[in-house]
Amino acid sequence: MSNYKKVSFILLLSVYALTSFAQQKGSLFIIGGGTRSPELVQRMVNSADLKPTDYIVILPMATSEPIESITYISEQIQAFSKHKITAFNFTKDQADTKKDWIDSVRNARLIYVTGGDQNKFMDVVRGTKLYDAMHSAFRDGATIAGTSAGAAIMSQVMITGDQRENSNSIQTVSKDNIITTSGMGFLQSAIIDQHFIIRSRYNRLLSVLVDNPTKTLIGVDEGTALIVRGQEVQVVGDSQVLVVSRPQNIKVNKNKKVSFSDAQISLFTNGEYFKIKK
Repeated sequence: MSNYKKVSFILLLSVYALTSFAQQKGSLFIIGGGTRSPELVQRMVNSADLKPTDYIVILPMATSEPIESITYISEQIQAFSKHKITAFNFTKDQADTKKDWIDSVRNARLIYVTGGDQNKFMDVVRGTKLYDAMHSAFRDGATIAGTSAGAAIMSQVMITGDQRENSNSIQTVSKDNIITTSGMGFLQSAIIDQHFIIRSRYNRLLSVLVDNPTKTLIGVDEGTALIVRGQEVQVVGDSQVLVVSRPQNIKVNKNKKVSFSDAQISLFTNGEYFKIKK
């Protein structure tokens, strides 16, 4: 075989491998918190495209009431699915040592993260074999779902819910005020904020945008979800989703208050689509 044919063959294999990888990659179902309607839960179950032998895993580490949270979401899911549902309330140590639980997460086809405190969840999962297992499941085609705190963890850059100043409320759009940390990283180029419109979290979102001007900031309201497949995002649910990106001419004054111009802003409702960059 000539060198030209060898190179062409290798390139063809590379394209095929990348295409196969993309086809195998899973989806995200990101709920902004609040009340989950039966229709929303049904969309979540349908988006996972579960086969007869597939099963569902619930991870309640974010909540201080794991039994109640597990029971509630299990009952909601069971209205639309007869698949086996199991739950694992990992400790930090178990996230590295509980091999049977970790393997069960790795092979699940729908993994649901409850609400609560996103920092609590990431303190358990970050840097563990469980973290790797969740990413392995996602690469193999599983759907990763979550509400509230379970939505916040989806981003590589995760909003913690804390700020350095104005502890009672976020009164201004300012730089270096909103505290972020590393999340699960299923979304690399976007950052999620939840309970968005009902809690008027615009100042927080814009402050995080200024700190991360190359990212897309997505505010998901309660009772509303994003279905993310690759770069394509569909909005489903009762309320709205705000998307902001690409601020230009960012300036910061001596009080850390900021200004910028020409940012892209869009507002979406049920059934509409948008794209996020890679």
